Amino acid sequence: MNINHESTDTKGRYSFAADGGPEAEMTYSKAGDHMIIIDHTGVPDAYRGQGIGLALVERAITDARSAGKKVLPLCPYAAAQFKRHPEWADVLSS
Repeated sequence: MNINHESTDTKGRYSFAADGGPEAEMTYSKAGDHMIIIDHTGVPDAYRGQGIGLALVERAITDARSAGKKVLPLCPYAAAQFKRHPEWADVLSS
């Protein structure tokens, strides 16, 4: 699965789109140098049930972990995934 990552000084997004298909995305805001705030995950109906939303969040977790950042999941979907994945506790901002 090819997940794209775009980032500016204050925001970022991870996205996925199959050839010619709609785009799924997860957006975040940067809170200083050591935290990101996941604020939205959107997956079109065409991708529902395929694990696309989870893949977007997992990529953000992997990137945050490797950069030594914490994650604050304000997005309800991302927050629910954190509850299902206790192995992500090391990047969860309290």
